[in-house]
Amino acid sequence: MDIAQERRLVTAVPGPESLRRLERKRQHVADGVGTMLPVFVVAAGGGVLQDVDGNSLIDLGSGIAVTTVGNAAPHVVRRASEQLAAFTHTCFMITPYDGYVDVCAELAELTPGDHAKKSALFNSGAEAVENAVKVARVATGKDAVAVFDHAYHGRTNLTMAMTAKNMPYKNGFGPFAGEVYRAPMSYPFRDGLSGEEAAARAIDVLEKQVGAANLACVVIEPIQGEGGFIVPAPGFLPAIAAWARENGVVLVADEIQSGFCRTGAWFASDDEGVVPDLVATAKGIAGGLPLAAVTGRAELMDSVHAGGLGGTYGGNPVACAAALGAIEEMREHDLPARAREIGATMAGRLASLQETYAVIGDVRGRGAMMAVELCTPGTTDPDPVRTAAVAAHCHAQGVVVLTCGTYGNVFRFLPPLSIPDALLAEAFDVVEEAFAATA
Repeated sequence: MDIAQERRLVTAVPGPESLRRLERKRQHVADGVGTMLPVFVVAAGGGVLQDVDGNSLIDLGSGIAVTTVGNAAPHVVRRASEQLAAFTHTCFMITPYDGYVDVCAELAELTPGDHAKKSALFNSGAEAVENAVKVARVATGKDAVAVFDHAYHGRTNLTMAMTAKNMPYKNGFGPFAGEVYRAPMSYPFRDGLSGEEAAARAIDVLEKQVGAANLACVVIEPIQGEGGFIVPAPGFLPAIAAWARENGVVLVADEIQSGFCRTGAWFASDDEGVVPDLVATAKGIAGGLPLAAVTGRAELMDSVHAGGLGGTYGGNPVACAAALGAIEEMREHDLPARAREIGATMAGRLASLQETYAVIGDVRGRGAMMAVELCTPGTTDPDPVRTAAVAAHCHAQGVVVLTCGTYGNVFRFLPPLSIPDALLAEAFDVVEEAFAATA
């Protein structure tokens, strides 16, 4: 579908038809399934979302980093449509098909490191993380799992235990899986430590509270997502990786939000040359269809007994076809380079805003994964109220923005890499207006 790349408001946001359908949602959908911006979308592409009221909104969220290649990207639609017409499911564990193997071959080539790799495919990021832990436990014969402050890894029982933030992800859902231990994350804006200093602090906690001899794996987001787009200080990740390697601890990179071109490289781990033992991926992997993967050293992946990894829908053939189409889009349009271009634009606009509005305590991120943290001016005290007000203004003016962070005071910007430059500039004009209107 050829969608005009423009912001167009013909009603209030949300409009009357969206509000009517919201009432229907309230009747039939569990209240626990929240909605940030209740506009019912009928079409999307490039950098816009079109709703049932005829409004066209600028998308700075990509469905939380999923539609990195854009909504309904041509190669994704073509490949998924062809597969849909051929067959929709056999279960790879019953009768295999080439698409699953093709995706695993691509992952072996694209993920960090030139060692022999194998993959297993799943449906969601939480499944990928949980299965990475399973692999690490079998391969090492150890049980303990190390994670970090501000981490987000999913909503299953084990990944809730691994996730740091209580509300809304964990509250009331316990008891959680055991043998999960938390170390302090490098958070330059708040701790002022170098990467090496922050790593030494984390390692000290792990050695004292767990012991490397008991650790199966360390699971870390190279750039934290839901926790606040926290970029660790340079040197932190390499130091953690070196310690893990020296102590026989499997290093798992959760690249679910940061992977597949989002940060200006194929994977965020590439920035400092970190080579994880296992990589968990999802979100941007398949252009909007549900697919996830664990990719890692062949000897680790092969340590699990036959039948120990899998699932009925894991590596669904239509989702695999979509992933191959998404990777084709990424290569054809050099989306790592495009992410760097978008990142430079966003960083410039956000730095300018920081000079004007003292509430912006920090600007951070990499590539098309940028954020600002809002604090009471002159302090590091979080300001979630101002954050919510700025977001509400953007939404009312037709720009979809996302908030995040342990303290609810971080704006994250995740535009699709297909967004035109003019549309991106207009979106940040609205963001600037939002800060002015809520000052």
